[in-house]
Amino acid sequence: MKTIAALIFCLTASAAEVTFHKQVLPILQNHCQGCHRAGEAAPMPLLTYKDTRPFARAIRAAVTSKKMPPWFADPQHGKFSNNTSLAQSEIDTLTTWADTGAKEGAPQDAPAPKEFTKGWTIGKPDLIIDMPAAHKVPATGTIEYTYFVVPTGFTEDKWVEKIEVRPGTASVVHHIIALNRPKGSTYLKDAPANVAYIPDAKPTISGKKASGDGSFVGLTDGLVEMLSVYVPGGFAYDTKPGQARLIPAGSDLIFQIHYVTTGKETLDRSSIGIVFAKAPPKERVVNAYIRNDSFVIPPGESAHRVDANVEIQHDTRLQSFMPHMHLRGKAFEYVATYPTGESQTLLKVLNYDFNWQLTYQLEKPVLLPKGTILRATAWFDNSPNNKFNPDPKSEVRWGDQSWEEMVAGFVDFVVPVEVNPARIAVQARK
Repeated sequence: MKTIAALIFCLTASAAEVTFHKQVLPILQNHCQGCHRAGEAAPMPLLTYKDTRPFARAIRAAVTSKKMPPWFADPQHGKFSNNTSLAQSEIDTLTTWADTGAKEGAPQDAPAPKEFTKGWTIGKPDLIIDMPAAHKVPATGTIEYTYFVVPTGFTEDKWVEKIEVRPGTASVVHHIIALNRPKGSTYLKDAPANVAYIPDAKPTISGKKASGDGSFVGLTDGLVEMLSVYVPGGFAYDTKPGQARLIPAGSDLIFQIHYVTTGKETLDRSSIGIVFAKAPPKERVVNAYIRNDSFVIPPGESAHRVDANVEIQHDTRLQSFMPHMHLRGKAFEYVATYPTGESQTLLKVLNYDFNWQLTYQLEKPVLLPKGTILRATAWFDNSPNNKFNPDPKSEVRWGDQSWEEMVAGFVDFVVPVEVNPARIAVQARK
């Protein structure tokens, strides 16, 4: 009995020794502070004991329910370098800290503060390209996609290591796509530079629409290319050593912005931050998306499936994923079927959350040999059980607004620098 009592005492004493500076702060630095600091998405900072102590019980509830940190990839498929989820031991540490008085401990036990660049997650940009002026977003109404064409003035090709899009006023920005338009492209040819532009007809950067299921890869003839995307909860776009994205000499950068109204007239001036590669790369990273815009989601359906398929035309490596749907999005999956006939699930998001549109970066890129079929599958909940559903009685089709839907499986492809990105993939044959 004395032995058991001694063991219980030791366990209790050990639990009581969990302190903020020694055990808790390293977890917050590695998993939380990227968002939980001034100017970022989270509602409160978690940098210091004074910041964190009032939220000890809330932190306990969030980590035990696995609501935080947000991470939705099924652990059975793929390993990801930017996995923010907590190990069970880390959950236990935060839980014990909250349950034992949320003690501060000795400040000398704390790790060095993590350094951040204010306003950026990529560090200090080498170049910041702003919208030409603040844009007035009205208080009410539906706003079509708004475009801002900004000449770069580059007199030589630029290779980009990291690129981040930042909204000036996040409350009115649904998303921003940063597009590269090289000299000579006819995309948005009527758009004047440095002013807001809403085209009469919806432009496409995706080439000819595919027949049948509407699947195609979001690349054109190699002229217009997506460089980065801002979405709620998303990550900045970066590359691995020896890789970079290309912005050719004479290019314009285009901000494609989907604004939303908040009941208050608001000004926005968004920005793009760029870190250039320090040496010429061996591989080019190309961001694209696999899309199906020909679907119809029936009213009341709780798990309606939509597929989009492309066939790889050149040996290519796949490096990251970002599933994109709207308010009826339920789950998303990427599957590769290789020329051998073998299939592999590369990513499965079991519980898609419109408020946290994460990018999933593979620890090791996956080789997609020529002839591989890459499929993106989305499931939608258009039933009354979906609390975010704008109208379960509506038939839903592709559309820009959040009450409409999209099937867009963003990916980062990696190819040798001499490969034309337009040759990477085409609509898959039936």
